[in-house]
Amino acid sequence: MILIADSGSTKTDWCLIDDHGKRKRISTQGINPFYQSDDEIGHILNKELLPSMDAEAVSVDSVFFYGAGLRPEMQPRVGKVVASVFREASVEAESDLLGAARALFGSEPGIACILGTGSNSGLYDGVSIVRNTPPLGFILGDEGSGATLGKLFAVSLFKGLMPAGLLEEYLAWSHQTVADVIQRVYRSPLPNRYLAGMSAFIHEHLDIPEVHELVVGNFRSFFRRNLAPYESSHLKVRAIGSIAYYYRELLDEAARSEHFCVDRIERSPMDGLVKYHVRF
Repeated sequence: MILIADSGSTKTDWCLIDDHGKRKRISTQGINPFYQSDDEIGHILNKELLPSMDAEAVSVDSVFFYGAGLRPEMQPRVGKVVASVFREASVEAESDLLGAARALFGSEPGIACILGTGSNSGLYDGVSIVRNTPPLGFILGDEGSGATLGKLFAVSLFKGLMPAGLLEEYLAWSHQTVADVIQRVYRSPLPNRYLAGMSAFIHEHLDIPEVHELVVGNFRSFFRRNLAPYESSHLKVRAIGSIAYYYRELLDEAARSEHFCVDRIERSPMDGLVKYHVRF
């Protein structure tokens, strides 16, 4: 029996696959070793995951855990915590970027992208990520992400670069003032998630040329600053994440403008990961 995890800071999606291919989906709170101790991670596994698995837990012989924040130095730590819960199983803990690459390409080479609240990309040789442009977070980078899109939109909105009336419409939609927005960005926790939350409003106004241009420009910056350094524009580009999925037409427009070909977009990596691990 195989257990696969796709974990972010907010939520972890689990899929249990038995020897007959039957799947069971489970959701727990997110796991991120940058923000949680080993005890906190273990608590989530013991108090949220195991009760949902019942007797099936003892039959797990392989665990594949893919997570945000799983840099190489963090992988043994998370793997050890998971192994302490599934004592009879082999455990592999890897980055969400490798998970995205395996889900999108299997054993084929290509450029794997994650475009959600944050962004990331990697040159995948069919086995591992061989090059990675550091995304740097939404303050210094994260081009193409929801957080950066929200930041660019807020700046344009508050500096009067958007059509008349759109600022007032946004403030009414969000039930906030300009001062509230500034407070949330500079004084509240997780400003990246807050900024990414503006995407819902942005998506409703793509018929406005300035908004359309802003979104496409954000994606073009992602291709120029993150993918162009790989010097592999002949390779297929595939993407995972809510921003890629819901703005797929504009992502494709930006890709073509920067001479890249995006031939597959998925909202979640889980189906691809199941296919990868059941096959391999």
